[in-house]
Amino acid sequence: MTTNVDDFTVPEKILLAADHLDRQGQSPFSAEALIVTSWQKFPKTFGLKGFAEHYPDSNKILSSIMGEKGLARRGWLVKMGQKLYALTREGRQVVRRVTLQEEEPVASDMVRMGRDQERFLQMLLESSAVQKFEENRKTELTFADACRFWGITENMKGDVLDTKIRQIASQLTEFDRLLAETDSQLTSGRVVTAGDVRVLTNIHRYMEDRFDRHLALLRSRAGKR
Repeated sequence: MTTNVDDFTVPEKILLAADHLDRQGQSPFSAEALIVTSWQKFPKTFGLKGFAEHYPDSNKILSSIMGEKGLARRGWLVKMGQKLYALTREGRQVVRRVTLQEEEPVASDMVRMGRDQERFLQMLLESSAVQKFEENRKTELTFADACRFWGITENMKGDVLDTKIRQIASQLTEFDRLLAETDSQLTSGRVVTAGDVRVLTNIHRYMEDRFDRHLALLRSRAGKR
């Protein structure tokens, strides 16, 4: 059984373009990259009227990404920064469904994680910071959310603080390597992909940048004690 691209809806076609970028390691990807890729894969749908073979209709694609019923509002994409997006787990499930792939890989073929690895990953995935990103509530993100994500407190000394944050980045890099070829299923039943890890990594980097002054203040306070 094969899929017919003509049967895909406009949002599904954009999602397939986003999946293509994600599989190439471009996560997060820019709105511009998604516009061009959507047009290249589906020129008849996303080509500019009268010039379909030469130019994309960027307005049509952007409205499908950011509109009231857009991919971000549906929870298929998460906004990572200024005109930067990443696929969510829900988005990947839709891709599997419309391309008639298996809903999830067979558990026996997946990477097995140690108990500590799974506990760490579960903590990040269930953190308030990640929930706010996935619910498109990034503007409500607080430093307290970031602290819970990193597992730090305001009483930590500068060197301990830096070590903790470096460990988060290092472990996420290790997870990205571990899941490069195969997904993993947690004991909760959730399947985690390299794409999920890239989303976590970019949330981590975003919060490091956004709360840079808060972290600098903690480091300076620790140095005065």
